[in-house]
Amino acid sequence: MTLVSRPYRQRRARATCRKLWPEVDVVAAGAPDQLREYIVSIGDERRVISMLVGDTHRIDVYAQRGFAAPVPMPADARDAMALLIDRGYTDRLI
Repeated sequence: MTLVSRPYRQRRARATCRKLWPEVDVVAAGAPDQLREYIVSIGDERRVISMLVGDTHRIDVYAQRGFAAPVPMPADARDAMALLIDRGYTDRLI
């Protein structure tokens, strides 16, 4: 199965597919945007950072709720997410 998504949603998309169809080999693809280019294309830095924080948060929450397979998260990524949440990037948290 091939998934096409925004680059920051690929982990969650793969985890959801692994949960729903564990027997399927999943390939995810997205535009190879650099963060700065993506922010410029959206035109709102705060919105983009909030989207990234929210999607990273969903990786854990969806696994806990049984919607997706668990995905290991490096400690530095988890720490960065916590720091950004502490700084108010909470618009997209669930």
